[in-house]
Amino acid sequence: MTNAYVFDAKLDSFEQDVIIASKNTPVLVDFWAEWCGPCKQVGPVLEKLAAEYHGAFLLAKVDVDKQQQLAGYFQIKSIPTLMLLKDGKIVDGFPGALTESQLKEFLNHHQIVPNPEPAEAETGPASGTEPVDPHQELVRLRHAVREAPDDDGLKLELGLALTATQAYAEALAVFDALPANLAVDERIAKARARIDLAERVKDAPPIEVLEAAIASDPDDYEAHHLLGLRQLTQGQAEKGLAQLLDLLRLNRNYADGLPKKLLLEAFNTIDDDDLVRAYRRKMATLLN
Repeated sequence: MTNAYVFDAKLDSFEQDVIIASKNTPVLVDFWAEWCGPCKQVGPVLEKLAAEYHGAFLLAKVDVDKQQQLAGYFQIKSIPTLMLLKDGKIVDGFPGALTESQLKEFLNHHQIVPNPEPAEAETGPASGTEPVDPHQELVRLRHAVREAPDDDGLKLELGLALTATQAYAEALAVFDALPANLAVDERIAKARARIDLAERVKDAPPIEVLEAAIASDPDDYEAHHLLGLRQLTQGQAEKGLAQLLDLLRLNRNYADGLPKKLLLEAFNTIDDDDLVRAYRRKMATLLN
């Protein structure tokens, strides 16, 4: 996604990310698929408008091939199909691809007009593309939760921020206290998987030591294993996957098939779907 107002909607988090979010900001849901020609025409236009409207509405993308249950719930018969949610309810929708001017008319009909451009946008790239400092985000969320102690959505975000800053024990405590409907959120599952990996290598040597061990002995399977996990827990997703893939290539039977198990676990910790797909294909090629 190219801006902060566009996101992939998934079944596990749909209620929080779309229905509840629409009570504050209108959410336009775009049901689409990779193979759909008209979807590829209207998709970039929708994302362009989402950026130009500066948060006046959010754009939720639903890949109907990946999210078949969502598509079935909304009885999607053809794509592209757009649905607009406001105040937690569907207020309008239509199938087919509209032009940019028609989409603007549609938004205007529902009193959705562009917000003023953020002041910080004048000094650099779009603010949505700038990385957020995890420690600043943690401070912001701690304050927000103090101001709204009954907001479970904010508590979920706080738990994710704690995970990002490696405050694992506190993050787990936050996750464990969330209500059941949020406890199954996919983001929490990924965070718990990251924490599990981090706990397994908390006593392992530093990355530099492991790299030196591999340079000295390329067949040091344990060093490959620990280095891959170290890299994953420190946010170096591609390097970590590459390291574990090397271990699979070197000795797929190491520690009773551990390389494959580690890769499968690692896939569950990574948010980059394209990266995961690429390494799933590489793993499958090695195993065939």
